[in-house]
Amino acid sequence: MRGAVDLSGLKDRATTPPPPAAAPETPAANPAPPTPTGLSGPGGVTVIDVTDATFQSEVVERSMTTPVVIDLWAEWCQPCKQLSPVLEKLAVEGAGAWVLAKVDIDANPGIRQLFQVQGIPMVVAVLGGRPVDAFQGVQPESQLRAWVDSLLRASGIEVEVPEDPALIAADEALMAGELDEAERAYRKILSDKPADEAAQAGLAQVVMLRRIEGVDPEAAMAAADAKPDDVAAQGIAADLEVLNGLADRGYARLIDLVRRTSGEDRDAARNHLVSLFAVAAPDDPAVAAARRALASALF
Repeated sequence: MRGAVDLSGLKDRATTPPPPAAAPETPAANPAPPTPTGLSGPGGVTVIDVTDATFQSEVVERSMTTPVVIDLWAEWCQPCKQLSPVLEKLAVEGAGAWVLAKVDIDANPGIRQLFQVQGIPMVVAVLGGRPVDAFQGVQPESQLRAWVDSLLRASGIEVEVPEDPALIAADEALMAGELDEAERAYRKILSDKPADEAAQAGLAQVVMLRRIEGVDPEAAMAAADAKPDDVAAQGIAADLEVLNGLADRGYARLIDLVRRTSGEDRDAARNHLVSLFAVAAPDDPAVAAARRALASALF
């Protein structure tokens, strides 16, 4: 879709007067464009209904200053009814940083023809008066969030998304050492949003903290030094290193153990290492390097 659509075509349709009335019921003059309806967030308009008549002002002109995401849908389209509410939710969360323009393709054949719609749901992003990206079909919320974030970065906009109060409460319980409460809170978030990376990392940290609860750090490190092939001892030592900001060292410890062991011990060392990856941010370069090293050790 990049640069493939000339949006000026619809402007011509919207601004050219219609031919003279052919029948009594046909209005003799252009009707006034309908007023857009939709939702508003703290930062302004977030969701609007767009028609052939309002496309130029509500999409093309608006996109000169604010990214616009067009949701092409129809009443009969069941997948549209799955995708649209998620897009609306993300638009409201964006608080005006971008606008969701909803277009019923059955009621607006000009827009349908403009984008050569072959299947719906279809979503088109518009920046600076031009379509810059598009996709068809239902996407999971996590992928939609990433797609919108990419669009905002391309537009030069940085948006601070307000933190989830449930996640804040879970993190506070974790920091206070209330592991049972923190686990319940993280699991509740994940039951609603299974792909929530922050909750996944929080739950992984709860599991790690439970493993080292009551452990004497000096004694644990000494035991690991004395028993280099003891999976349990090496795992606790790696947990302590990750907790103390020495994740590289903890990862390397378990990767070396994977290389030296086999069978159940090797599986246990690998699983322990993967659990530590979950504690870190998904884009942590140390995790990426350790994953490559683990693959080399395994194969």
